[in-house]
Amino acid sequence: MTIDDRRQKLNVVASGQQGYFTAKQALACGYSHRLQHYHKEKGHWDEIERGFFRLSYFPPSPNEYFVRWSFWSRNRKDEPQGVISHDTALALHELSDILPSKIHLTVPPLFRKKPAGGCVLHGQILRPEEIEKREGFLVTTPLKTIIDAAQSDISAEHIESALRDAFTKGVLFPANVAKAKMPPAAMQKIAVALDNIKKTPSPY
Repeated sequence: MTIDDRRQKLNVVASGQQGYFTAKQALACGYSHRLQHYHKEKGHWDEIERGFFRLSYFPPSPNEYFVRWSFWSRNRKDEPQGVISHDTALALHELSDILPSKIHLTVPPLFRKKPAGGCVLHGQILRPEEIEKREGFLVTTPLKTIIDAAQSDISAEHIESALRDAFTKGVLFPANVAKAKMPPAAMQKIAVALDNIKKTPSPY
């Protein structure tokens, strides 16, 4: 494999992950451990932590924080386990004006890693249709996000605001939300919000 072939393969992988990649991914692109050490020493790659790099020339992104948490959640097969959810997903989807102080990740129930401060884990098995893929991380869909938020201690006002924003943006429709399957606690809060929206529709 030529130098250009290796570089092109790695660029394709890293570009889809906002410049980040793992040692395993680099190895699959043709970079031996010796070459990985060389590029790290030369400053071509920034080592974020052991076995986790970022192309030094890649432009910064406002969502890098989510990419790093996604990589942190990877299992031994190098597969991300964490999905951005709850308050964090509401903010990411720009639904309501909530400003989460911590990042929320939904992980499989048997997930065992312990996060540093500033991260809240929610154990839950997500269906494929409840997840959206972004560059370098996963996030729950707007509908799943609102349902999860409605089960938490987020205020009813924020849930109503999130639904209004989703309807205004056209990412959700009242009929679809009303028919969606959800736990009783979420259904109660969302039903009240839908009723309020029906009584006082948005002027926009």
